[in-house]
Amino acid sequence: MKIGFCGPGLMGAPMIRHLLGAGHAVQVWNRTRAKAEALIADGATVASTPAELVGPAEAIFLCVLDAAAVEEVVFGVNGIVPGVEQVNGKSPVRWIVDHGSIPPSATRAFARRAAEAGIGWIDAPVSGGVAGAVAGTLAVMVGGETADVEAVTPVIEAYASRVTHMGAAGAGQTTKLCNQAIVTSTVAAIAEAVSLAQRSGIDAARLTQALAGGWADSVLLQTFVPRMTQSGQPPIGALSTFQKDVDTIAAAAYETGTPMPVSGTVQQLLRLGAAMGLANADFAGFIDVLHTPRKKG
Repeated sequence: MKIGFCGPGLMGAPMIRHLLGAGHAVQVWNRTRAKAEALIADGATVASTPAELVGPAEAIFLCVLDAAAVEEVVFGVNGIVPGVEQVNGKSPVRWIVDHGSIPPSATRAFARRAAEAGIGWIDAPVSGGVAGAVAGTLAVMVGGETADVEAVTPVIEAYASRVTHMGAAGAGQTTKLCNQAIVTSTVAAIAEAVSLAQRSGIDAARLTQALAGGWADSVLLQTFVPRMTQSGQPPIGALSTFQKDVDTIAAAAYETGTPMPVSGTVQQLLRLGAAMGLANADFAGFIDVLHTPRKKG
C-alpha cells in the first residue's frame, strides 16, 4: 500500500521502518524536516507539507502530539483535506489512521468532517511505548467503521502484535483512556511503595525481586522500580504526557458521569509535579513529586 505518515518521532520512526520492511511505499512529513529526512536511508521519501502526501497515498497515518496538531495536519491550510479538495476529490486517499491519544469527542468530530471529504477515519492509539514500536509488538485499540478497520488492519500489523476493534469512531480513544487510567494510577502507586520502603530504611530496589510472581508484580513494577531507585536511566517519556492523558480522562469522566477518584488524585499529583518544575521529568518522576531522595547509582 502507498502510505503517507505524519509525525515520525520516537514512536513514529520505528513504525515507519516496519512499514517499509513490510514492502509498503511510505512518504513522510514532520514539522521538523530533519526527522523526516532521517528516514530516507531506510527507503522513505519526504513531503514538504501534509497536503503533499495526498497525491500518492491511499492511507495517511498520524502520530502527532494532540488534538490541535491533528486538526492542523488534517484540516489546516496545508492539510490533508484541503489537499484532497485541490485535486478535485481525485486523490486515492481513502483512510486516515490516527495513532495519537486525543479526546474521544474530538475524534468523533474529526471523523464526521473527514467523511464529508470521502475519507474514512480510524482512531488507533497504541500501547507498548517506544520499545514496543521498535520490536513491532504494539497493542493497538481501534475505533471506526468495520470495513475501514478491516482494510487497514493488515498494514498496522507490520508493527503491532494485536489490533482490537472496539467500536465506532472514538472507541479506540476511550479504550486508550482506560489504559492510561490503569498505567498512571499504577505508576503513582509504585512511587508510593518505593517511597515507603526508602523511608522505612529498606532497600527499595529489591522490591522487584521480593514481589516477583505475586499479585503486585507487573511489567510496570519491573520497569519503574529500577527507574525510581537508580540514576542514569534514559528517559522513556515526560510527565507532561501523563498530565495530558489524565486531564483527558477527567474530561471523559465528567462527560459520562463516571466516578474516578483514583485518577482524580493522580491528576492532582501530576499538577503538583508541574508546579514543582517537573513537567519534563521522566515518567518515573512521580517519585520526585513525593520528595523521596533518589538512590545514587
